[in-house]
Amino acid sequence: MTTNFLDAYSIQYWLESCPQGYLEETEFGHEPNQKEPELVLQDPMMREQAIRLTTQLVAGERCALAASSGLINAAPDEASKRFLATQTLDEARHVEIFTQRLYDLGVKKDELETVIAEKTNPNLAQFAEILLEKVDKKDFVAGVVGQNIILEGMAFTVFEMLEASNRDLNSKFAKTLSGTIADERRHVGFGENRIGALIREFPEKKPEIERMQRDMSYFMLATFADQFRDGQAREEMQHAREQAGGGAANWQGANLATMEPEEMEGLLADTVLGEFKKRLDRVGIEYQTPTRP
Repeated sequence: MTTNFLDAYSIQYWLESCPQGYLEETEFGHEPNQKEPELVLQDPMMREQAIRLTTQLVAGERCALAASSGLINAAPDEASKRFLATQTLDEARHVEIFTQRLYDLGVKKDELETVIAEKTNPNLAQFAEILLEKVDKKDFVAGVVGQNIILEGMAFTVFEMLEASNRDLNSKFAKTLSGTIADERRHVGFGENRIGALIREFPEKKPEIERMQRDMSYFMLATFADQFRDGQAREEMQHAREQAGGGAANWQGANLATMEPEEMEGLLADTVLGEFKKRLDRVGIEYQTPTRP
């Protein structure tokens, strides 16, 4: 590894850029005086939509926390161990801030696990299971591809879309998302920088990793399909749009505020898969097209 790698993924760099940087003077990822909009808290349908969405974020970040912490002792070098230690704390922070949002939305602490169990999308749970199986086997190469390229790549894009759609409507949630986006950008960079060399060293791992990417991508797309095509979800989305009163939410050259749910699903899926292709190509892995749900 190069000196640049060691510098960019050191604990000192993490301290300066994250807790002493873009997170300084924040509280659970947002400014201390920011609150959930009354419209969200007082409207039962909008509150339910916010709880269901945030539950998926908690479930995904719990998976990321388990994966990053589990990969530390599987890492073949000290620099990777130290980076994954910082990522573990990032992921723990993400679990905490999105859990806190559930509390802010009125979920009681003694009901948290029940809410998460009932509302977590089963396809997202399957997505996580594939990754955590690799981590449990101490498969560092497959684990980092699954965690830092596939899971983090998906999260990065989803968070960007959510941040754009909430920037004017919910500044608290948008601020929380902006910090997670900065974290995910660093995590994805580590995955690309570290895995390229390891794939060249262990080319026999490629077929297994490509199958994992295809399977994880399918369950990701199935999760998106459930979120945008489900009757209740569509009704909640339309209601939230009407209550918000229009406006623009520009992302990837489109106005999210005027798109139909199927169009939003297609834009999100195509953006994530396009990023997968580019990142996997950079590390020497051939992208596998998943079945569309």
